[in-house]
Amino acid sequence: MAAERPADHAAGPAAGRAAERLVVVGGDAGGMSAASQARRRRDPSDLRITVFERGGHTSYSACGIPYLTGGQVESAEDLIVRTPEEFRSKQDIDARIEHEVVEIDLDRRAVRVRDLAARAERWEGFDQLIVATGAVPRRPRLPGADAQGVYGVQVLDDGIAIRRALDEDAPRRAVVVGGGYIGLEMAEALVHRGLEVSLVDAAPQPMKTLDPDMGALVADALRSVGVTLYLGERLEAFETSGDRVDAVVTEARTLPADLVILGMGVRPNTELAQAAGIETGVTGGIVTDRRMRTRSEGVWAAGDCVETRHLVSGAPVAIALGTHANKQGRVAGVNIGGGYATFPGVVGTAVSKICHVEVARTGLNEAEAEAAGFETHSVVVESTTRAGYYPGAVPMKTKLIVEQRSGRLLGAQIVGEEGAAKRIDGLAIALWNRMTVEQMTGLDLGYAPPFSPVWDPVLIAARKAAERVESAMHTNP
Repeated sequence: MAAERPADHAAGPAAGRAAERLVVVGGDAGGMSAASQARRRRDPSDLRITVFERGGHTSYSACGIPYLTGGQVESAEDLIVRTPEEFRSKQDIDARIEHEVVEIDLDRRAVRVRDLAARAERWEGFDQLIVATGAVPRRPRLPGADAQGVYGVQVLDDGIAIRRALDEDAPRRAVVVGGGYIGLEMAEALVHRGLEVSLVDAAPQPMKTLDPDMGALVADALRSVGVTLYLGERLEAFETSGDRVDAVVTEARTLPADLVILGMGVRPNTELAQAAGIETGVTGGIVTDRRMRTRSEGVWAAGDCVETRHLVSGAPVAIALGTHANKQGRVAGVNIGGGYATFPGVVGTAVSKICHVEVARTGLNEAEAEAAGFETHSVVVESTTRAGYYPGAVPMKTKLIVEQRSGRLLGAQIVGEEGAAKRIDGLAIALWNRMTVEQMTGLDLGYAPPFSPVWDPVLIAARKAAERVESAMHTNP
């Protein structure tokens, strides 16, 4: 395939050109949010927007893939927010699926685009560029890792392929490798589909973003629905028959498998940006300022490919979440459109449902707080999601990590049943505003027996933490 290079003078709009050219690389949350916001502020005669997406869909909910797998969501179309045709007809955004950008030339202000269906390449010039290439699943460099039946989970096409394999091949045994959010949600989905499910993780507990005592509760929930856990076992290989996987090999055992899900986390998808000379940081994500500008002129970035700042530790982080991607895309689009917006950073809030258990966390766990140089206290409080006498009250545990002397909240974790997890939002707001646990004890939270005990679990935990801080100060003045 050959593609003609653009002339060197393609750096900006030529004299008489009607519209500036915005090219967006990546057509999901970050990219399409940016394109939509820019369009709201600049009409097509002023800004021509072209989006290139290598997959088969734009603007969809990747977070819904486990529920598509499990059958709670009936079809992939239910997860699609807006199709390329809708972007063209309603917003005059030229969104092209199955078009992969394979090179960015910053000197000539152009991208080389491969039309995957036509198997042809061409160059497309730009004046402004948004890199929204997302993240890619981590794949182990081990024998058999690329065999049929081994699936990463990141884009909607992955979810469609897994759902098709379940519907058409009727697998009986599945192995999930990795105990992060996506691995655990997929394990639950496969149990829901009637498979015999094993989960392998080199860590001693699932969901290592939680502290061990809270992660143990998640492990218990998985076992209670029939997931067999092999924790503290390192993956060594995938056995295959022909080109298809038929077993997962750990350092301790061989697990037969008709289907393998890789839940080993993701990394920023930045090879394209790096090859173009766009700066990346220590996390591997693209470095931007608060307005989502990179250090390359006229180049912006948003979404899972971006490095951002953790507002509690101050450290650079790369956290792949649709919430962040949409906000960052909006900020980039507002600024390209002539407005002003900033993305301040993150506190690491995440929430998930694993079987009958809700799991949430925000801020730093104990290990992260120690690594950031904090001296901490932590408290764990057991309570219920409703007044104890009200029908449906179920247990929940709340853990707070606080700075020793100041009593400032540094992190929180919640594990409980229905009604527990969304309490993390109040704790995230307290983190965002650098509140102390003493200040939190006076929060005016909603109360009624169907929703909370008279002392909400968040307030009980804050009070216990404040008492711990005060006691320590008297003991060690």
